[in-house]
Amino acid sequence: MTLDLSTYAAERGIRYFLISYTDLFGGQRAKLVPAQAIADMQKDGAGFAGFATWLDLTPAHPDLFAMPDASSVIQLPWKKDVAWVAADCVMDGAPVAQAPRVVLKRLVAEAAAEGLCVKTGVEPEFFLVTPDGARISDEYDAAEKPCYDQQALLRRYDVIAEICDAMLELGWKPYQNDHEDANGQFEMNWEYDDALKTADKHSFFKFMVKSVAEKHGLRATFMPKPFQGLTGNGCHAHISVWDIDGQVNAFADPAMPFGLSAKGKTFLGGIMKHASALAAITNPTVNSYKRINAPRTVSGATWAPNTVTWTGNNRTHMVRVPGPGRFELRLPDGAVNPYLLQAIIIAAGLSGLRSQADPGPHHDIDMYRDGHLVQDAPRLPLNLLDALREYEKDGALQSVLGPEFSAAYLKLKHEEWNRYCAHFTQWEHEATLDI
Repeated sequence: MTLDLSTYAAERGIRYFLISYTDLFGGQRAKLVPAQAIADMQKDGAGFAGFATWLDLTPAHPDLFAMPDASSVIQLPWKKDVAWVAADCVMDGAPVAQAPRVVLKRLVAEAAAEGLCVKTGVEPEFFLVTPDGARISDEYDAAEKPCYDQQALLRRYDVIAEICDAMLELGWKPYQNDHEDANGQFEMNWEYDDALKTADKHSFFKFMVKSVAEKHGLRATFMPKPFQGLTGNGCHAHISVWDIDGQVNAFADPAMPFGLSAKGKTFLGGIMKHASALAAITNPTVNSYKRINAPRTVSGATWAPNTVTWTGNNRTHMVRVPGPGRFELRLPDGAVNPYLLQAIIIAAGLSGLRSQADPGPHHDIDMYRDGHLVQDAPRLPLNLLDALREYEKDGALQSVLGPEFSAAYLKLKHEEWNRYCAHFTQWEHEATLDI
């Protein structure tokens, strides 16, 4: 039974709803709707000009309507009279096939049709920086190895605790918060869930972290590599696949190596098979490739992959299997679109299951020290253009994600790359002025 948002508002003292959708570039777009009008919005949707956001639409297209999904509604813990609700994009009465949440819902349905429920947890990392974004916000956070720094963590207690308290209140079951491997960087973890629910939570989490940081006079950034020499912002995804009731882990088999079942291994095979094309989605910005192809950082390691390899419990590879019945994809970064992250995982995994893909041999070596010894594994793309070209070549992955989405994403991302190439940088002047 669909939740009635008018009743929800009356019971909780909600004055306004943020009806929110996420565009192809991960931008969150919203309209602020008074509770008195939410019944009409729940029936007909909130109207947007789609061309004005990062979707492949023109000014001549009809109105885009964001249809609120009442099951996703969240009362803002820091602004109790406002509720956020994720929405699905509709145009001319039909779902907008290129819209990220629509793409994900279709793939969730495809997996369900095969008796599978994909469950994931994400580990988004972020920096707390000055309002202008020029430097980290804590001048005393300067240790060479700042990971898990107790003092630096407690100096930002007000921000981190407020966000964690909010997750506790929302029932997300957060279980740990830490100072990460870069100065000024943090990570917060909550319990895994069905892929769509994780995507909605991930989307709301980014909004919440930015909002709470601003409330405290700071700025939060999920930019993949905001500071040269410091570890970048990853967004590792822990993946498992269950039966349709979510009761039996189809990835778990204690008799198999790493506790990973044959089905889990072919799902992993899909991830490995499509890895280079995956990067176009999991690492979606020009800046992303400053993280996955970075030189050694101040702390001594980037914690990001640069080669398509998998392993057991070893953090130097693209995929690690830390325990029975699940694996961790370490490729995505902080800029990843929350909905497209889940969609690409399911798409690659389904492709692997359908083709019985073999992930290839695992490697136990330290890839940061001995990666040159691996001769048979492809390197990850060096830049966004290379990643887009890999995605263009991967017809199987495009087919599973959908031709409308793929065409729109490639078009807009190529345009973004061209804008980047047209931009003159200070480096060019410094390196070539006297040539």
